[in-house]
Amino acid sequence: MMALSRDLDMRGLRGRVRENEPLSRHTAWSIGGPADRMYQPADLEDLCAFLRRLPEAEPLFWLGLGSNLLVRDGGIRGTVIHLGNTLSEQSLVGPQEVRAEAGVACPKVARFAARSKLRGAEFMAGIPGTVGGALAMNAGAFGGETFDIVSVVETVTRRGELRSRPANALETGYRHVAVPEGEWFVAARFALEVGLREDSETHIRELLRTRSETQPLRQRSCGSVFRNPPGDFAARLIEASGLKGARRGGAQVSEKHANFIINVDAARAADVEALINHVMDRVERDHGVGLVPEVRVVGDAA
Repeated sequence: MMALSRDLDMRGLRGRVRENEPLSRHTAWSIGGPADRMYQPADLEDLCAFLRRLPEAEPLFWLGLGSNLLVRDGGIRGTVIHLGNTLSEQSLVGPQEVRAEAGVACPKVARFAARSKLRGAEFMAGIPGTVGGALAMNAGAFGGETFDIVSVVETVTRRGELRSRPANALETGYRHVAVPEGEWFVAARFALEVGLREDSETHIRELLRTRSETQPLRQRSCGSVFRNPPGDFAARLIEASGLKGARRGGAQVSEKHANFIINVDAARAADVEALINHVMDRVERDHGVGLVPEVRVVGDAA
């Protein structure tokens, strides 16, 4: 693997660069070793300029709010592009379309659409990540999926070139999107329907109340750990195996929702990964069902 290029020309760039940045500061689990280099672009133009300066072979990883992500204790080699708190523009681009950049938190899209008297995006209030992350995995909540409402996607290439294509040009499925190789999402357009602001805001409040009552939102987690198997629920299978409260080190299966693993006591990534494997083994033994992780596990072991 190519070593980090230390002599990168940063002149004229407006973003923030940090070396050996602990990723535990940027993940929902508060877990993760260091990134060799992290770059937080000032805006889309700055991101493109930065990418044009990166050596072609340098490893590149994209990070939003750090939900749905387990970074191993050894961290990530190469450069991490951090879009949390940047690429955060959203706007109306037509009577019934909202454009949101990849760093916008999904609940903000839901609320912006409601204020704009558009309906159809309410379910996004239940997705804890950014638009970029939701696009990358076709994230969903409350029966809705991201690509149900996406009309256009915008991507950037490794060379800093921007591209746009209809959403239906991509192959999508349950928690799956086939992204063209060497491209990453930077924005999307959401096609919605005309509605009443009051109705949408009431619906969002109801969804968030349900989420608060059923999920451990006050504890550090990544969101749902496993995909739901066809015709069933991962949480039901895990609970039926008696695994609520099961622990490995500082990681624990939530007592409130069995498809959540929480960091209860300075958990390491190795603890979480071991618990994930334990849950998978038990559910397959007890029910004959092979659970598939929804969480993405990345980086080097300690």
